[in-house]
Amino acid sequence: MSQEDIKETKISTEIESIRSLRTNPGGCSSFTAFFNVVCVVAGTGALGLPYALKQGGWIDSGVILIKCLYHNGRTRLTSYQEVAEDAFGAIGGWISFFFTAVTLIGVPVLYLLLSGQNLHAVCKGTSAELSFPIWTIISAAVAAVPFIGLKHLKDVGVLSAFGMMATVVTVFIVLVVALIDKPNYPDVIHDSVIWDQFPIALSSIAFSFGGNPVYAHVEAGMRHPKNWNKVIIAGLTTCVALYFLTAIPGYYVYGRLSESPIYNNIPEGASKIAATVIITIHVILAAPILLTAFSMDLEKLFRISGANHSVYLEAGLRILLRSILIVLVTVIAIYVPYFGDFMALLGAFSNCALIFIFPVFFYLKLTGWRKPWYELILCFLVVLLGVVGLIFGSKSAIESLMSRFE
Repeated sequence: MSQEDIKETKISTEIESIRSLRTNPGGCSSFTAFFNVVCVVAGTGALGLPYALKQGGWIDSGVILIKCLYHNGRTRLTSYQEVAEDAFGAIGGWISFFFTAVTLIGVPVLYLLLSGQNLHAVCKGTSAELSFPIWTIISAAVAAVPFIGLKHLKDVGVLSAFGMMATVVTVFIVLVVALIDKPNYPDVIHDSVIWDQFPIALSSIAFSFGGNPVYAHVEAGMRHPKNWNKVIIAGLTTCVALYFLTAIPGYYVYGRLSESPIYNNIPEGASKIAATVIITIHVILAAPILLTAFSMDLEKLFRISGANHSVYLEAGLRILLRSILIVLVTVIAIYVPYFGDFMALLGAFSNCALIFIFPVFFYLKLTGWRKPWYELILCFLVVLLGVVGLIFGSKSAIESLMSRFE
């Protein structure tokens, strides 16, 4: 056995040793962590993938990221930013914090934007008809209740469970209705690969697996952190299954006509209304999870904790900070009304870095660069994929957004 293999084995043993010693009696169960992963990762991603295939054609960092939290063999780091700081110093920490902030603020913006659009469309022409900004504010007010009222991610497990079930129901509605609708689209066109649109399609796919900034907080809130690998594998496998159930049939039925979200393609009627309302429930329930993860990072940065303040002052400062965040997200959501292009920009600009690029560099820097040649080649390909998606995907998405505002 080589020295590098011995080092890898030692690191893995130390990680498992720390995890086995770390128990959190007040933490959430593995099932709750599983619901958190699926609720954050799945949902709008599943509904956007057929459109991504339409753009790019037919064509796991969560484990190594958590492994980096235990890299020193003695203690556990607490966030994505701390991993970056240990790997590349203060500059690396602030760069990763910036990209994390873009995701953890940007995705809730997207969720409130989608919920406002959906509720406005569903209620149009009825006695409940309200303007898009009003529905967005109402959605934000509903999301604000658990976000401001609950302190940790372990406290929002019920929201995650309902959010996951909402996604599953929506996926099956879209799947069944799309297949029934197939005879109405006999001559749709499919593309094997559309190379000039593939980078932006890649960025949309990256968005569909964009849970990395939340994983450290989910694992920290688990009663038995040693079960993390099982949780992340089960969670992402569930997400992939949901994605396949929408992406492939959706693109197969509608081809170049695929829209984002995909339920825009299905015929008007009760099924479309049900899918729209249910996925709206999902995004309203998922937004507090992402915002809570970001707020916990800010609270640590500003030292808002029981160790630095009295119980009442800590609660007051936390409520003030989270109230400012929900207002900020709501204001941005009202003025950025383009779901597909905004999703692509988020995926390209932040998720490609957070999912493909940063975890690989953190892993190699913290555990050693001398790896088997095949592992280094795989790392290189993953980083290359992320760089292509970030640069060309951001460029395409920004151009598309600029054309929308002209």
